[in-house]
Amino acid sequence: MEPFSKGKFSGKRVVITGGSSGIGLATAKLLVDEGASVLITGRTQATLDAAREQLGNNAVAVLSDAASLTGIDELADRVKAEFGTIDALFVNAGITRYVPFESMSEEVYDELLTINAKGPYFTVQKLAPLLNAGSGVVLTTSITNVLGIPMISAYAASKAALRSMTRSLARELLPRKIRVNAVSPGPIDTDILERSMPKEAAEQTGAQIRQQIPMLRFGDPVEVAKAVAFLAFEATYTTGAEFPVDGGGSQI
Repeated sequence: MEPFSKGKFSGKRVVITGGSSGIGLATAKLLVDEGASVLITGRTQATLDAAREQLGNNAVAVLSDAASLTGIDELADRVKAEFGTIDALFVNAGITRYVPFESMSEEVYDELLTINAKGPYFTVQKLAPLLNAGSGVVLTTSITNVLGIPMISAYAASKAALRSMTRSLARELLPRKIRVNAVSPGPIDTDILERSMPKEAAEQTGAQIRQQIPMLRFGDPVEVAKAVAFLAFEATYTTGAEFPVDGGGSQI
């Protein structure tokens, strides 16, 4: 599939897991607007269909379970069929669960670590053979991997695992001239709070979070998308790094 528009990323082919909403969709839109062809994945058909409609003819939307190794194998086959090879991979699929440490169950712990850490690891493994020399891989970590924040201990652990993988995979993929970096968002203005808790609790939590961030606001998904595009294509002398987009939350 060749791009119809000319732009900064004209002719580039990109895969974005978790690309049907939030940061993933914002990144897909930025890349498509600049001429790239993008394949996005998601777990809900209706959300994928809506995203595909927004993105237009330069996008492919694929229903895919980021936690299933069979699903990841099927995704690799689909990517090969659609694009042959790719120039960037944004591993963004993930979930959040707000659970006090004392109440954490094995089921929720396993769900978080499977989707947020195991899935990304094998996504990179299965798609790496399709990455061209000079390609960039970007993993989504989180401000929580360096801060001790209540209610999200298992989530934070899964993101810390991704931070470690960023370094290890960067080293192992160097011989293939593939760079691996991470983008670390702070609180971003998506609907994740509303989807994770009742409305009143979400509003209260949002207000508290704003007060804790030095910039006193949530980030916009586009602000993260710009960082992802930079790491994927322009940071040609950078690998193994984590780029914070967090309003200073983990830095000052």
